[in-house]
Amino acid sequence: MISKVEEIEEKAKHCLNCKIKPCSIKGCPLDNDIPLFITQVKEKDYKKAYETLSKTTVLQGICGRICPHEKQCQGACIRRLKSNSVAIGDLEAFVFDEMAEDRNTLFEIYKKEMEDKKSDKKVAVIGAGPAGLTCSAFLAKEGMQVTLYEKYDYLGGLLIHGIPDFRLSKNMVNQTVDKILKLGIDVKYNHELGKNIFLEELEKEYDAIFLSIGANISSKMGIKGEDLEGVYGGNELLEHNLHPNYDGKIVAVIGGGNVAMDCARTIKKLGAKEVKVIYRRAREQMPAEPKEIEEAIEEGIEFLFQNNIIEIKGNKKVEEVELIKTELIKKEGDNRLVPVNLEGSNYSTNIDYLVMALGSETDKHVKHLGLNLNKWGNIEVHENYQTSNKKIYAGGDLAGMKGTVAWAAHSGREASKKIVENIR
Repeated sequence: MISKVEEIEEKAKHCLNCKIKPCSIKGCPLDNDIPLFITQVKEKDYKKAYETLSKTTVLQGICGRICPHEKQCQGACIRRLKSNSVAIGDLEAFVFDEMAEDRNTLFEIYKKEMEDKKSDKKVAVIGAGPAGLTCSAFLAKEGMQVTLYEKYDYLGGLLIHGIPDFRLSKNMVNQTVDKILKLGIDVKYNHELGKNIFLEELEKEYDAIFLSIGANISSKMGIKGEDLEGVYGGNELLEHNLHPNYDGKIVAVIGGGNVAMDCARTIKKLGAKEVKVIYRRAREQMPAEPKEIEEAIEEGIEFLFQNNIIEIKGNKKVEEVELIKTELIKKEGDNRLVPVNLEGSNYSTNIDYLVMALGSETDKHVKHLGLNLNKWGNIEVHENYQTSNKKIYAGGDLAGMKGTVAWAAHSGREASKKIVENIR
């Protein structure tokens, strides 16, 4: 049996060290220099590989584990044309793990730059998810004085309460957070925007504000029965961990993304007799990672593809759900096949609970912040991540960015550059 290091060496050797770097340029939202860090892994210089990654990201161990690699870096790998793509995610996670115990590693890499650029400019970052943590780190790297406000008594946002432990351990997130905080970031826990902190007050104290409070309110379908007891929002279930007793119960999960997969797998592990994932398109159209779908199937979760929900039925509490079959058709102007209900194909199935995992929206208080919103209710930002208030910036899900951790982190990093450029 080969060791972990030997396994990693074999995976690193698979990289051709392409000069055109499609994995970095086309595939990675954070523009990580993937061929270079893999070359350093081949040379067993793991600290140098970590330093290379740290130029563009502070979430190495996290992205290495939960990014949709086949749709991003590994999907752009030239090796994929004739064989398997390079296991970029595994290599990135390994590099972080080698440096995980040293809390000062990131600080040592950024130290000189922080000292050279030391400034008296102050920035408030509201929300400590991927976008907020990344923005804080890169602001600190530029010598800014950063205060991070978080509504909970822990940092990480959806990395902690939105992704189950079987996909991403809390210890991994905490190790990442520790490295970021060692950059000298001040943290104020249990501070929630609109409750005990307000933009008007923060504007007086700080030179700039970055909002990254996410969008974690589960969307609804607007169908009959959504208000019955036993209907839950997937985002809220994961965030607050307030699950009912699933023992011996049948649970339906509506949706095809990673939140739907996380809910379904969590509920199955908590003892549900049956878990059914209802998705109105085909498996090929599911936005969830193929690996997550495969693992869900292996765990005994049933998938009802090309099924749509018509009505949730029950007397006060959920008892059954009425479904209708769909067919996928090509509509003019649409790149994606559109599901259309097949008339007369209705049928009902008994369930005890139903979980909505169809997407997410911003919290209601966002519309009272005095900032312009787009038609989806997200905070509207310009190319420089500025909102309608030039002193306030926004990123991540709150600003309607692409919904992956890497894209949220990208928005945090790029916003930090614009903030520094505007206030220095």
